[in-house]
Order: sequence, then C-alpha cells, then structure tokens
Amino acid sequence: MTMKIYFAGSIRGGREDKKLYLQLIQHLAKYGQVLTEHVGDQKLSDFGEDSQSDDWIYNRDISWVQECDILIAEVSTPSLGVGYEIGKTEDMNKKILCLYKDQPDKRLSAMISGNPNVKIARYETLKDALTLIDNFFKSSHKL
Repeated sequence: MTMKIYFAGSIRGGREDKKLYLQLIQHLAKYGQVLTEHVGDQKLSDFGEDSQSDDWIYNRDISWVQECDILIAEVSTPSLGVGYEIGKTEDMNKKILCLYKDQPDKRLSAMISGNPNVKIARYETLKDALTLIDNFFKSSHKL
C-alpha cells in the first residue's frame, strides 16, 4: 500500500517559497504519493487555483486530509489555510511534521510551535530540510 502524503504550503498567504515547495514535494515523492503536488506549481499565484471555486477547493482538500497518512507542512510563510489543515489533521490523530526556516525577523506561531502533537523541524538550507524529512520517515516506524 502506497503512503499518501499531504504537503501543505502557503498559496494565498504568499508564494515566496514556491521553488522550495517544488523541491520538497519532489523529495517526498520517494516516500509515497503526494496528494497536493499542485502546491509546488510554479505558475500558481497568490490567488491560487483560478479555475476552481473556493467550495470545490475546500471539499477536495478536506477529502485529501482525510485520505492522507501523514501531513508535511512548510510553515515559514504564515498561511491560514495551512494552519487549518494542520488542525484538521491533528483532529484525525495523524502524524504531522512542520518544517520551519528560522528567520531573524519572524517567529513561528505558538499554536504550531507549542503544540505537542506537531513535530517541528527547524532548518537553514534545503539540504537541511531534506535531511529532516528523511530522519522523520526513518523515526516514524509505524506510518
């Protein structure tokens, strides 16, 4: 059975990290099916998916949250949607890894960093982030 991974990253909250998202998604694909590959789409703007209604996107994404085995989120760019997805995933008792790039002028939300059900992995470089992902999968013996 193929592991299903929900990758969460900012869309409407800002697309500054879209290249990083694509690289993370490509790396995650070696562990299973990434349900949310579109988050790494380099053509996707801050306005998101223009061809779909908000209702349609919500229903699709909630369905994917229900279907996934694990959620990996890049949370350096604050996003209401990503926070919501993390909360819904937590309610379903699924494993959650949040990657956060330390920045001198920003702090991670206490609702994420203070949550004992969320694994926080701080990184500086893409290589660091990929190593943290690898270590998370190695240490998560029952995924």
